[in-house]
Amino acid sequence: MALLLVVGLAHAKEQNFLVLNYHDIVGAEGAKPPFNSMDVSVDHLEEQLAWLKKNGYNIVGVQNVLDAAAGKDTLPDKSVLLTFDDGYESFYTHVFPILKKHHYSATVSLVGAWMDGNLATYNGTKPLLNWNQVREMVQSGLVEIGSHSYDLHKGIPANPQGNTQAAAVTRLYDDPMLVYENDEEYRDRIHNALLKSAEFIFQHAGVRPRVMVWPYGEYNQITVQASREAGMPMTMGLADNFNTVANISALRRLIMVNNPGVKQFIEIITGLRADRPMRVAHLDMDYLYDKDPEQTERNLDIVIQRIKDMHINTVYLQAYADPDGDGNAEELYFPNRHLPMRQDLFNRVAWQLKNVARVKVYAWMPIMAYHGDAPESWYVQEWKDGQAQKSSHIYTRLSPFNPEARQYIAEIYEDLAKHCNFDGILFHDDGILSDYEDVSPLALNFIKEAAGLPNEFNKLHATSTMRMAWARHKTDVINQFTDELADRVRIYRPSIKTARNIYALPLLKTYSEEWYAQSFKSFLAHYDYVAVEAMPFMEEAENPMQWLTQLVKTAAKQPDGLKKTVFELQSVNWKTHEKIPMPVFNKQLALLKKLGVSHIGYYPDNVFTDQPRLSDLQQHFSLPFMP
Repeated sequence: MALLLVVGLAHAKEQNFLVLNYHDIVGAEGAKPPFNSMDVSVDHLEEQLAWLKKNGYNIVGVQNVLDAAAGKDTLPDKSVLLTFDDGYESFYTHVFPILKKHHYSATVSLVGAWMDGNLATYNGTKPLLNWNQVREMVQSGLVEIGSHSYDLHKGIPANPQGNTQAAAVTRLYDDPMLVYENDEEYRDRIHNALLKSAEFIFQHAGVRPRVMVWPYGEYNQITVQASREAGMPMTMGLADNFNTVANISALRRLIMVNNPGVKQFIEIITGLRADRPMRVAHLDMDYLYDKDPEQTERNLDIVIQRIKDMHINTVYLQAYADPDGDGNAEELYFPNRHLPMRQDLFNRVAWQLKNVARVKVYAWMPIMAYHGDAPESWYVQEWKDGQAQKSSHIYTRLSPFNPEARQYIAEIYEDLAKHCNFDGILFHDDGILSDYEDVSPLALNFIKEAAGLPNEFNKLHATSTMRMAWARHKTDVINQFTDELADRVRIYRPSIKTARNIYALPLLKTYSEEWYAQSFKSFLAHYDYVAVEAMPFMEEAENPMQWLTQLVKTAAKQPDGLKKTVFELQSVNWKTHEKIPMPVFNKQLALLKKLGVSHIGYYPDNVFTDQPRLSDLQQHFSLPFMP
């Protein structure tokens, strides 16, 4: 699917490099608007390569990267690996002459099914390479042939609503049978597909591919393992960041869109599209769900259009059902092993948001608050009336100290990742333990063995010093548990980001960690983003603007405090059950921006009451277009 440049800003020891991804290389006349946003004109390509050369970049080949990964050699500073996807004829007509002129190496990755079908053009519009051209380029010694799969460059049915998603990472939904592909069926399909691709290229080009470029950039641990077994140890996805030669099994690629000129190219290369501001709408799936699937679809259409019209870039989307609003997951919106499924809806909504509204979607999930079939002994216990008993907190939480409870929750997260396509996880604010919790036998024994603290409540609670020591260990345990949950998700969705909700008080008053087992500093270290509940009316602040100012300034004192924090405003006053007036909401937005806040969100969004008001969001909350 692309022209790819892997650009290495290599530090001598780390040998970092970047992956830049392009699509079809067209003549200058073919890149004038309106044009395919993935196309890059040949004149811009030459200008970009000239800039790389002028600025000391060194173009290398796949063998150089493999040798560096094996410890046989090192990459030169600022290395560049050129690769081209899809097998368009433009690689031969526009790019190959440039390679020969400068004696540059490059990789072209082919889609077997397209070439096997003797297609002269892709989709009737883009000419494809023929095998004579491929063999000529192989003989030149400048071109490496990679696989872009045999027949995985397509979408397959991914849910009951009929969405088609990337074949390499999607569990095929069998509509007549109303079932999903199981683990064994999925692994066999992927394994056979990659073996077929490698053999097909060998038969026609005379070389076996060593590089697998994932269609649409979608891959997971199962596909990477299958690629390795098919003789392709280097694979490539799509993501904005550096790579290291220590991990060539899934290289990141920085995609080029909208035919960037040199100025834009430099910005992309040097900035990596990092540190972009986030604008987040926090959505309740319970608002969209209706017992009538047709009404659910009508609701979804309205929400998708609203989010698209906002011109924002991120949605936190509820993946669990909480109809009584107590924050506990009673049902889920995806297939899973442990809780009832209210409706197979999360994947559908997330996909529509991603592809129509063009936003990143984070699955909003509880950490511990699950109402299911788990035994009573798995739940958090509190000290009350002189004894340990099941906690009376509104969040009925499974204990992170119980290995069986942890496995139960991890399997829920794993099932989410298997069946749904999303970009991140938002860990709910249920990840708390009070200064009276958890006093289950497993929790107390863990504290004693791991931290050397007493395993008796009265001693743990005797002094503020002891209470804080206890709280910090509980904070660490919950953080480590969320790390484990994220790792389980990354088996199937390796590029996900993580965010975690935090109450405002642990940020403003660090000593309150004793009451919550939440720490802003530790959250910054564990998660890509920390979503602080910047909700002055919920906190009954006497002066809301002053309170927000203090919140931002306190966060800014920490390294990356503003860089990694999403400040979530409230759009409803839950104490009065009234909407936050839009002049007040807009004033708070303006204050956050004035104080240097990068990432701003709000909760909840209600399309049916237009709260917050869309016209105000478009004026004060929207982001400018950023390719």
